[in-house]
Parts: sequence; structure tokens; C-alpha cells
Amino acid sequence: QVQLVESGGGLVQAGGSLRLSCAASGRTFSASGMGWFRQAPGKEREFVAVISGSGIYTNYAESVKGRFTISRDNAKNTVYLQMNSLKPEDTAVYYCAATVRSNWIRSRGSEVDYWGQGTQVTVSS
Repeated sequence: QVQLVESGGGLVQAGGSLRLSCAASGRTFSASGMGWFRQAPGKEREFVAVISGSGIYTNYAESVKGRFTISRDNAKNTVYLQMNSLKPEDTAVYYCAATVRSNWIRSRGSEVDYWGQGTQVTVSS
């Protein structure tokens, strides 16, 4: 059974940093695209970042470019999201995503086969 388990969320003041982790189990995702999405209260889930299987290629939502960094450790079957200069508008539940059909996940998320359970990130002003 495939599982994606996120950790690292919490409460932080504006300007602070958090590092999210997503540990995958049940299969290897080293050839698969993985990414992060988020959903704020009352809003639809939105794309945050994606990383290719090799880790060479990345892409970010405009709202987080220059502040967030996605990375992965295929030996640990884990993907990370380093979030710096956090803003109150970054407050959301953050979800890890993975696909087995592609080396990439587009912003619509249509390729996603697996979702994590989510981790809450709250940024206070």
C-alpha cells in the first residue's frame, strides 16, 4: 500500500521558515514526479511546486518563487519543501503529491496518483 506522510508543519511568525517533509512508502518514486499543493480555508487546492524524478527540474507557483525550494532524496524516498520568508497568505494545509505515470506533475494536478494526508502551516502576522 502506497503512503505519503507529510511532517514539519506548524505555527510560525511572518518572515519565518519551515521545512516540510514527505516520506513515501510502498513503492519507489525515484522516476516519478512529486510535488506540493496547498489549500487555504474556503479556497480550492492550488499548485505550489513540482520536482522531476531525477531532481534536476523544478517549477514553482509565482506566489512562492524565490521563497520556497523543493528538493528530494531518492535514497530516502522523500521530498522536501523549504519555505522561507513566510507570509500570512501562505497559511494552508499543504499536501504532498506523487505520480507513477509521469516524470512531472503539471499545475492542474491531473497526473497525481497519490496524495498525502496534509500538514497544517499557519503563519501569523
